[in-house]
Formats: sequence, structure tokens, C-alpha cells
Amino acid sequence: MPEQRQGNSSDLDNGPIRGRDESLEERADRRWTELMQEIRVAQTGVQILFGFLLTVVFTPRYAELDSTDKAIYITTVALGALTTGALIGPVSFHRIVSGRRLKPHAVVWASRLTVAGLVLLLATLVCALSLVLRVATHDGFVPWLVAGVVAWYLVCWFLLPVWARHRYTTGD
Repeated sequence: MPEQRQGNSSDLDNGPIRGRDESLEERADRRWTELMQEIRVAQTGVQILFGFLLTVVFTPRYAELDSTDKAIYITTVALGALTTGALIGPVSFHRIVSGRRLKPHAVVWASRLTVAGLVLLLATLVCALSLVLRVATHDGFVPWLVAGVVAWYLVCWFLLPVWARHRYTTGD
């Protein structure tokens, strides 16, 4: 099969290759390596957070939580488990399809799982922050503080990258 160096926009290559003289396979290898580095950063934090979350139920204070706080805790643990699955998923995906010349497809699916993992991480952090602040303060400002943190995460994780992508790829 001939190597493709330039092409039209597609789900596999996100548009024509600019500034690099690399084959589709070389590009997939580079993008895979970059993606794995990104996932390592998120995965470490998620695994530490999830580990701490799992221990909460075994503390004496857990029995004192009201039903709302327990529901938030259970939701947080479930979201943490889903986040862990989404961020570890690309490794499993790669291992299962490795050697079958599917790396460009693996990159696409791993990228999708990573974005899903980031969205789940956002939800996990929101729930964890809500629970901690509710238990620590019992104040009415907790939802406002959590909303501010959510806004910050949305700006840092999604809006700024989308803005930069639009700003610097449209020639403005």
C-alpha cells in the first residue's frame, strides 16, 4: 500500500499534514507517542485521586455523612472508576490491535477515549470538590465555589485549546 504524505481532511489524519514530511504510519507513531505522554500525566493524578476515594468509606467519618453526601461520594467513586477505565483504555486498545497495521485507527480511538476520560475527570473532580467542601464548611457558597472551579477547568482544558485551534489554523 503506498504511503500517503498529503491528503484531504479525514477522521484519521485531522487534515493535511503541514510542516512535516512523514508518512501516515510515521504520523501515527508520533501522534501515539504524544498521546501516551499526555495520558501518563492525567492517569497518575486520577489513580492517586481514585485511591484516596476508595479509602474514605473505611474511615469513621463516613458513617457520619448524611444521605446526600453519601450519594455524592458514591457518584464520585463511580465517576473515578469510569475515568480510570477511559484513560487506561488506550493502552489496552493498542495492546490488542498491536501488529495489525491499525495504528492510525488506534490513535483516533485512543484520542476519543482520552477526551472522554478528561470529561469524566472533570465530573469526578467536581463531585469530589463538592463533597469535601460540603463536609468542611456546610456553607451556601459551596455551589458557587464549585461553579467557579468548573469554569476554570472548562477554560483551561477545553475553551483555550479550542480557541487556539481556531485562531491559529484559520490564518487570523
